[in-house]
Parts: sequence; C-alpha cells; structure tokens
Amino acid sequence: MVAFRREAHVPRGGPNGGDGGRGGDVVLVADTNTTSLLDLHRHPHRRAQNGGHGEGNNRTGADGDDLIIPVPVGTVVRDHGTGVVLEDLETPGHRFVAARGGRGGRGNAAFANRFRRAPRFAERGERVEEHLFRLELKLIADVGLVGYPSAGKSSLIAHLSAAKPRIAAYPFTTLTPNLGVMRAGDTDVVLADVPGLVPGASEGKGLGHRFLRHIERTSVLVHVLDAAAFEPERNPVDDLEVIRHELVRHDASLGERPALVVLNKIDLPDGRAMAELVRLDLEAAGHEVLEVSAVTGEGLDALRYRLGELVSTQRERTAAEPEAEELVIRLQPRAEGFTIERDDAARYVVRGRQVERWVQMLPIEIPDAARYLQGRLKRAGVERALVDAGARQGDDVVIGDAVFEFTPELEDLPAEEREAVLAGAADTDDDLVTGPEDDDLEERAT
Repeated sequence: MVAFRREAHVPRGGPNGGDGGRGGDVVLVADTNTTSLLDLHRHPHRRAQNGGHGEGNNRTGADGDDLIIPVPVGTVVRDHGTGVVLEDLETPGHRFVAARGGRGGRGNAAFANRFRRAPRFAERGERVEEHLFRLELKLIADVGLVGYPSAGKSSLIAHLSAAKPRIAAYPFTTLTPNLGVMRAGDTDVVLADVPGLVPGASEGKGLGHRFLRHIERTSVLVHVLDAAAFEPERNPVDDLEVIRHELVRHDASLGERPALVVLNKIDLPDGRAMAELVRLDLEAAGHEVLEVSAVTGEGLDALRYRLGELVSTQRERTAAEPEAEELVIRLQPRAEGFTIERDDAARYVVRGRQVERWVQMLPIEIPDAARYLQGRLKRAGVERALVDAGARQGDDVVIGDAVFEFTPELEDLPAEEREAVLAGAADTDDDLVTGPEDDDLEERAT
C-alpha cells in the first residue's frame, strides 16, 4: 500500500502504507477418510488463497489461508515431467507442501529513510511458481489376492472380511481394488482384492499397470487359482506360472515374497477333482497349497490363521530390518546468488532467484522505484559482475521479464575500466560469471 498520514494539524505526514500478506500454501495431507483421487482427477487445478492487501496506518494485510488437499494414505507424488518421486505419503497425517505461497510486498513505509522521506512506491506481491505433479495411489495392505479374473478373489475377501465387493455368477473382473480387514487370532490383517491379471499384464494389457502397482506394498501374496475354470484348456498349474511371470516382470522382488497357493471352488465336483490332481505337483514345486471354497466356507479357517501367522512374521522382520525405500527427492529452496550469460541476441541475462524477485516485485516504471532497484543491484554485486562479463554502456541487460539499458555508475570504477566501458572495449570470452550472495534479502535502503 502507498499511503501517507493525514491528520489534523500535522503537515506533511509521513508514509504509512502497510505490507501485503503472505500467500497461502498448497498442502497435500494423507487422510484415512479419503479413499480415492477421483476428486483431484475431476478438479486438477488447485490454488491457495492470495494474501490481503496492505492498508494505511501501517496495517499489514492478512495472510492467505493454506489450501489443504486430503489424499488417500499411500499416495505417491511424482514430478509430471520426469516421473521422479517427490514424496510418498504412506502414513496418516503425512504432509507435503506442493506449492509455497509468495511473500507479500512491502508498503511504502518500509522504504522511508532520511534520504527518501516520501517514497511513492510499494512492492507487488511475489509471483510464485506453478508446479505440475502426477499423483499415484498404491494401496497399503498386508495380503494381496492375485489371480485370473473370476478365480474367486472377491468372494474370498467378502467371506474373510466385512468388505462388500461386487460378485456375480458369470465371468467378469473387478475394476477397482477392494480392501477388507480380517481378524486372525490377535492379529488384524488388511486384505486387498487386486483386479484380475491376464497374460501380458506387466506390459499394460488388461490395465495391468494400473492393477500391478497395488501389489507392490503387500507383504504376503495369495495366488487364488480357479480349480473349475470355464475354459477347458486352462489348468491351475499353468495359471500360477503365468501370474508369477507377470509379477516378476513388473517387480522382481514380488517373486521373493511369502506366498500361499489357494485352490478355490472345491465345492464343485470338477473343482475338487482338479485340486486333488494338481496339489501334489504344486507342493513338489515348493508351494504351500490350501484348498478352499469361498461359497461353502470350507478351508477358510485354516487360510485365515495361516495368513495371520505369515503377516505377524513379516511385521516382526520389517521392524527388525527396515526395508529399502524408494528414492524420494525432497524439494529444497534454490541456491541464492546469481549468474550472468549471453543469449542469442547478444544480451546479458542475469539469472537468480533474488534479483529476479526484486525486479518482479518493484514497480520499475516509477522513477523512485527504479533508482532503488539500481542501488540494490549494485550492492548485490550485479553491476560489477556485468562489467567483468564484458557489458558496456548501452548494452541490453535482461532480468526476469524486464529489459534494461546498462548504465553503470562509472564513478566507482577505476579509470581504465571506466574508459573501457564507455569506449565499448571491455570484451571478455567468459559467458558465465557467478556473482556473490546478498546477505540480507529484506535489507532496507540506507
């Protein structure tokens, strides 16, 4: 705010324009009550609240409210362009600041000193960067049920837990994963019914990539095999090999995790006969095999308690040996200071967060603000660095979105350099010059 005191019997009141408020942050928070990213899919553009304007009488504007976006636990935040993981929101309450709000501009009272008694300019609010992310949900469960479509995975999770997945008496596949909680003795086990996999799932066939990522965080796998498949050419042994092959191709560590083989549908005569036929072959290959019927409940108690034992063992092992985490790149503030380069138009381009912010926030169309900016750039060493880089009087200098004509204060230069700058002879082969840091971002003119 640009404002001046107006009081009775007080002539020439001084500046009293207040500062602007800070902009709000955009924050992602892992929330147990949020189950999908559908809301963000429908409304992908999010913006926090702006800070309030400063007012007269040195009143500071209100800070903008942060925008809190709840996301499901297990959400992975990736850079949209590179795919690099920026944050893994794997615990409830985990916060990630996706975009920080900008600093509010200073009012004209902040620029008053004994030389500049009535400044008629104020800073604008800081322009902040936009970020583009890709959010990916990976379910966090103890046990993942995998297998062909219609193998009975949804029926198993419906009988083992209170989950209510869609179940029908004709072949079809679940399109979204289902979660359920099962009590096995004193252990609560989270089950995930992963949609059916098909040959080529690791290459993306049948939406394989969307389904396989949900298995990455499960500690125990249950291969649900259809002992009474509709297709006469299929058999449980071949089905198991196909699914294991797709899992290993997607993530080699999946082949090393504890696993059970469950022969389902033994309530049907063909299913029981097939289970008795292939069980010995599966056990000879080193697999632990259980025969169950998700319809009648036969064998489900043994499956429940065996899963409880495996999950308890895995939890103890995980607590003793922390597993290797996926590489996560944390966003850090950019280094301060500046650099100078030459562009294709032979202009000198000054790059640096501080100097670009000064130019963007100051109304350089006002002469007083332009003079203040020139002094600030000089104190930061930009003018000296431009001379060292070969800039001469009248050259174009680009800082942010603004283009200036280089007019250094020559009285501070040695006589030889002053003559060289004026004569246009101070050329150099260096295209990049690193300048010093400004110790005080918020320093006031003295």
